[in-house]
Amino acid sequence: MSENETREIFVTGLKNAHAMENQALSIMKPQLSRIENYPEIGAKLDQHIRETEGQIVRLEEVLDGLNEDHSSLKDMALSLTGSMAAMSHTMAGDEILKNSFANFAFENFEMAAYKSLLTVAEVGGYGAASTALQANLAEETAMARWLDENIVSVTTKFLSLREAGEKAKV
Repeated sequence: MSENETREIFVTGLKNAHAMENQALSIMKPQLSRIENYPEIGAKLDQHIRETEGQIVRLEEVLDGLNEDHSSLKDMALSLTGSMAAMSHTMAGDEILKNSFANFAFENFEMAAYKSLLTVAEVGGYGAASTALQANLAEETAMARWLDENIVSVTTKFLSLREAGEKAKV
């Protein structure tokens, strides 16, 4: 594969990751605004929103280093789909569970994207980007692990609230 082809794949992947992180924000921010009975989830979402904002900055720095810009169209399109996904769960009686499942799936999607980008960076000789991409991957991995470790307690709390007749959605 030519150097130009590898660069094109890398830049496209970075732009996609930038849009993906904007989509993540459009999913998490509405969830955070609706959290009432799950303060531990609210705190974790708030932390991860700040991490995601940092991930976007890192991606922009990598793109700047390549004299490239992120794709505003991709950012807008994926943010819109993220907002629609977040909104669709608000009607569910088990919104907190659906959000937990979707967030876990999305974190794993992000992990795969960063692992792929790291591979392209290595093959293409874009080592300068590795630190930023590794940092993003580490944060996504930590969030996925937290979600995995907490699904039982979230489900148990949901069931307890529901049994007590309290608002169990969020």
